[in-house]
Amino acid sequence: MRVRTRRSGAGHYRGRMPVPDFVLALRSRVGHDLLPLVGVTAVVTDPQGRVLLGLRSDVHEWALPSGIVEPGEEPAHAVVREVEEETAVQIVVTGLAAVSTTGVVEYPNRDRSIYLDLTFVASPVGGVARVNDDESLEVGWFALQDLPPLRESSRERLARAQGFEGTTWFAR
Repeated sequence: MRVRTRRSGAGHYRGRMPVPDFVLALRSRVGHDLLPLVGVTAVVTDPQGRVLLGLRSDVHEWALPSGIVEPGEEPAHAVVREVEEETAVQIVVTGLAAVSTTGVVEYPNRDRSIYLDLTFVASPVGGVARVNDDESLEVGWFALQDLPPLRESSRERLARAQGFEGTTWFAR
């Protein structure tokens, strides 16, 4: 599937993934040093029980929609924004399934980050799933029994969301 060009204002690109302008500004001060960031992930399940996934353009792996919270942005608003930017699906957040941290992520340019990830569960309320930016090569709905191979982080977050019964998971 052909990747669409990014919209104006979406940030600069390093490799194939956009880097928000605020991260570039921070990087101009801290260089490649470890940068803590807040990330959001969405586990969007439709009425048929299928989950929304995207084939990432940077690592060519299937993953849950995710992204970085902008300064001053509410995390639930960030996840709604990220899902629509990546998949053209509008969602409503129904819960916070998990709060976790990643290990240190080192990028090809030697930038290092660590993410506090907030995994939200959500339902679609509009739009049709499609590639909507340069971050995905494909986008689609998948039955839980027919999932493509997923990134490890997406497998873990999906499992936590499937076990969500109103109490947020966090490391103890």
